[in-house]
Amino acid sequence: MKTILIYESTHHGNTKKLVDAVAKRYGIRTATVEEAAAMDLSAYDRIGIASGVAFGKFYEATERFMDNSLPKGKDVFFLYTCGNDSGKYANSVSAKARARDCRVLGVYGCRGFDTFGPFKLIGGIAKGHPTQNEIDGAVEFYGSLAE
Repeated sequence: MKTILIYESTHHGNTKKLVDAVAKRYGIRTATVEEAAAMDLSAYDRIGIASGVAFGKFYEATERFMDNSLPKGKDVFFLYTCGNDSGKYANSVSAKARARDCRVLGVYGCRGFDTFGPFKLIGGIAKGHPTQNEIDGAVEFYGSLAE
């Protein structure tokens, strides 16, 4: 199954840690959201979308990619990192994927060091995240997806 993992990781590189670990373990091609928007993704059977979270949803560029560039009818999965996990951060992108007739295979999220906005004043939250266990969890999550 040909897979690409598309990501946006701008704050502290938290999400890229998950992306790099999954890509290394499974030999998956990666691309930033900007790179992927200019690519022909039709040859990929499975598309992963990975992003940090801001204001309760995936980064704006990732949301735009979902609206404008996600091919129809693909199997998709999501990875994310956030300061404090509500378990609902992939709801918007999952709905966007389903609207494009994509099958959502699953979602993996974990905490990531966050110094955005007022958190900067207190030195940030979720220091030390993602941990190695959380990174390994992303690798295990991908491995658990059905072929």
